[in-house]
Amino acid sequence: MNNYTRDDILRIVKEEDVEFIRLQFTDMFGNLKNIAVTANQLEKALDNKCMFDGSAIDGFVSIEESDMCLYPDPATFAILPWRPQQGKVARMLCDVHHPDGRPFAGDSRLVLKKAIADAGELGYTFEVGPECEFFLFQTDENAMPTTNTSEQASYFDIGPLDGGENARRDIVMVLEEMGMIIEASHHEMAPVQHEIDFRYDEALATADNIMTFKLAARTIARRHGLHATFMPKPKVGVNGSGMHINMSLHKDGTNIFADRSDPNGLSREAYYFIGGIMKHIKGMAAVTNPLVNSYKRLVPGFAAPVYIAWSATNRSPLIRIPAEVGSGTRIELRSPDSAANPYLTLAVCLKAGLDGIVNKIQPPKSVDCNIYTMKEEERRALNIECLPGTLIDALDELKKDPLILDVLGKHISENYISAKEAEWQSYRANVSEWEIQEYLYRY
Repeated sequence: MNNYTRDDILRIVKEEDVEFIRLQFTDMFGNLKNIAVTANQLEKALDNKCMFDGSAIDGFVSIEESDMCLYPDPATFAILPWRPQQGKVARMLCDVHHPDGRPFAGDSRLVLKKAIADAGELGYTFEVGPECEFFLFQTDENAMPTTNTSEQASYFDIGPLDGGENARRDIVMVLEEMGMIIEASHHEMAPVQHEIDFRYDEALATADNIMTFKLAARTIARRHGLHATFMPKPKVGVNGSGMHINMSLHKDGTNIFADRSDPNGLSREAYYFIGGIMKHIKGMAAVTNPLVNSYKRLVPGFAAPVYIAWSATNRSPLIRIPAEVGSGTRIELRSPDSAANPYLTLAVCLKAGLDGIVNKIQPPKSVDCNIYTMKEEERRALNIECLPGTLIDALDELKKDPLILDVLGKHISENYISAKEAEWQSYRANVSEWEIQEYLYRY
């Protein structure tokens, strides 16, 4: 994040010939929204006087209390490199408030800020590094997205096998131009599937970066005649897209998850943090895996976690401890997918982990063999449970977890659950192509 002041932004806008400023905010489903103002309205926007109709945003407010205010965060100011260089376009990410200045309880960015503040009261800062996966599909003659591709590339393949290499390169270059540090990018396991990894950062900056990344990926992909999708499982028979979350807590600049004297290189706090995540993961699933389609990814055979376990030596469990020891010690949660709202996802991860630390929740023994190849009775003997298998199962688990409900707050939890239950009912009422193929002739 930059440390821009109000005066810095006014100066940069004038010097760089910025004509439009997009005031962006995120709804509770993780969709980016914005209002554009011209440069002559910038001071008004920086005074938090830019208002919008909150009743027009799903899950925000009713028409009777529709006026909402955007509070731009100067640290998120960035010029959009893909827009014209004369009359440039910039953006700032915003928090949402009521007209009287009260923070809006339905603002997911503020939910994460509150969780970060709670960690700060315990002396912790939350550092996160995401691994963002996505697909680059072809578009049709009307520029509409398809799931078509002639590419057959797989993990770490290069061009010409990797047909999205140029688009991925341009996405990385744009992100770096906007101030992000990209550690790596590569082709993933499935055809036209890609991954871009950011350098770890403080949690709020990381969530902001994920939203920026999604916008940039979609924009640059379209310029290449492609469609970037963060749908978790767009094609049957191949791996889906995850958003693995690498997490560590720091205190006075030191990574408190590290302990070189431990066989796994983990501190007592790290084990408790794992215990908290494992305790609450079922209740978190409706947030980390928010779509009906999310649960098509969480099935055996496609490298996505299904079972609630942890390990420092293999990749089949829910939680993995990467080999790096010391300042790079971290916990990798592998269940979140690329459709998740990053603000809510990081908030529930942090609060679940803190619950583990505060209440000294010990995790079970690590499972250091391939869980996918275990028989059911073997998993049962080790008390290895499964993640929820459907969205409605996940919603039921969310309703039973008071800590996760409290993290989301009454406004978001009630509106989120209601909307997701409606999504599930719509899915239940739909007749899929699989059902037609399986049953129409036979019955």
